[in-house]
Amino acid sequence: MNMINKRIKSWLLKIGRFIVNTVYWLSILLVVVVCARVFLFSSFKIPSDSMSPSLIGGDNVLVFKPTVGARLFDLFASMRGEQVKIHRTPGFRKVRRNDVIVFNFPHPNRWDKVEMHILKYYIKRCVAIPGDTLEIRNGFYQVRGVREPLGNIKSQEKVSRREDASFAENIYRTFPQDSLVNWNIKEFGPFYIPKKGDVLPLNRTCYLLYKKLIEWEQKAVLEYKDSVIYLDNKAIASYRFQKNYYFVAGDYTEDSRDSRYWSLLPEEYIVGKAWMIWRSIDPHTGKFRKERFLKAVR
Repeated sequence: MNMINKRIKSWLLKIGRFIVNTVYWLSILLVVVVCARVFLFSSFKIPSDSMSPSLIGGDNVLVFKPTVGARLFDLFASMRGEQVKIHRTPGFRKVRRNDVIVFNFPHPNRWDKVEMHILKYYIKRCVAIPGDTLEIRNGFYQVRGVREPLGNIKSQEKVSRREDASFAENIYRTFPQDSLVNWNIKEFGPFYIPKKGDVLPLNRTCYLLYKKLIEWEQKAVLEYKDSVIYLDNKAIASYRFQKNYYFVAGDYTEDSRDSRYWSLLPEEYIVGKAWMIWRSIDPHTGKFRKERFLKAVR
């Protein structure tokens, strides 16, 4: 009887040790996975062809976060739809022109209000960085003082050759949707991209261009009345920006909902630089597109 009890105790101890060791190593694995997701990598599925031909629907892209620095914020509050304060760890470098970046779409609910939704992501190419002055002339992106080609030139050539009337009205007319500014897909700007610390004088045009950015920064209402601009009912003649902003665009220039339509991207909404396609599945056939596996995103 004692022998049986000893065997049972020994067996129970082995099971107990196995359970404890399993839970321990699974906990370690979970911590490693979570840390990797927060600080190193994230995967995003491309839902459309707005970045074609660089990226197409069904591509799964890895984002390497240390390039621009991982973000830290209250995930649970963000999941509840609350607007959270975002901190960024030091990165290897800043976002550059022509980088392909993944970001939280800044208008998940309303086009006139900047907000973050943790589950709504876009992927676009950075065309202009803080401090740039961007223009679109005959469909081609230009930054003053910069000679390098910006965005997908072949797609811009197609826009340039098309007759204005061939575009649908909601494609042809762009931000800020104003009859006096009157920007469109072919003729846009000049549009200054604010950097942190910039002080800009405010007039009617600046009010239209930067209204929702200033309201987002100040958590206050900006109004234009009788040629005077008011921030929370206090008249102001200029504004100092507290954040950096970027102009982003899809490679499929003819049909991409990007900064031409919803304005500028706050820096803290950037998740990271797209690194490579780690998997690609045709959304129509479900077949693997092996020729796209491990393809660098450029």
